[in-house]
Amino acid sequence: MSNPISTIIVDDHEVVRKGIRAYLESDPEFKVIGEASSGTEALQLVTEYIPDVVLMDLIMPGMDGVETTREIKKISPRTQVVVLTSFHEDIHIFSALKAGAISYILKDIKMEELGDALQRAAHGEVTFHPLIAARVLHSIRGEDNADEFLYAQLTGRELEILKLIANAMTNSQIAKQLVISEYTVKGYVSNILSKLQLDDRTQAAVYAWQKGIVNRDG
Repeated sequence: MSNPISTIIVDDHEVVRKGIRAYLESDPEFKVIGEASSGTEALQLVTEYIPDVVLMDLIMPGMDGVETTREIKKISPRTQVVVLTSFHEDIHIFSALKAGAISYILKDIKMEELGDALQRAAHGEVTFHPLIAARVLHSIRGEDNADEFLYAQLTGRELEILKLIANAMTNSQIAKQLVISEYTVKGYVSNILSKLQLDDRTQAAVYAWQKGIVNRDG
């Protein structure tokens, strides 16, 4: 590529952003044009600069990495999103890929390998951590029960609401906590039940506990 790869780093931990930035800026192949500590900041930067690549954390306060990825691809379809996270559960993997991420790598990666992954992404090439590649391959081969991937269809906000349902919160309580209308919550609940092929909130709560979704963030 004749021009440096314009890159935005998105992570809510400053030490992670600064460490990656220091490495990338030592390589003439890259031009770091911004950092973001939240999804909202990332969307502002993408709108302003239309970068070649966005390095995306998944778990952030407010808008998570999946929702941010989805919005980035709407703003700038040419921008490639590379997920860099410590989470390797199906719910994160398939949600991120469905949202438009081209690559999914874990934070145990070496800096040189990270640079290679970003370069490949800029050329439209995919990079998966071996664990992620195995999960994707199993999915393609149909080696897992379909039920295991139902929750991968949930958006970040739907997953958040499912956790609150599992913690016995009512629609009004959820609306108050998330600062949205109760009508909006009802819509999300309806979508959750439909995607999980469940009949009611009780079944949704049981499902969340059985899958470990409630405790997924520790």
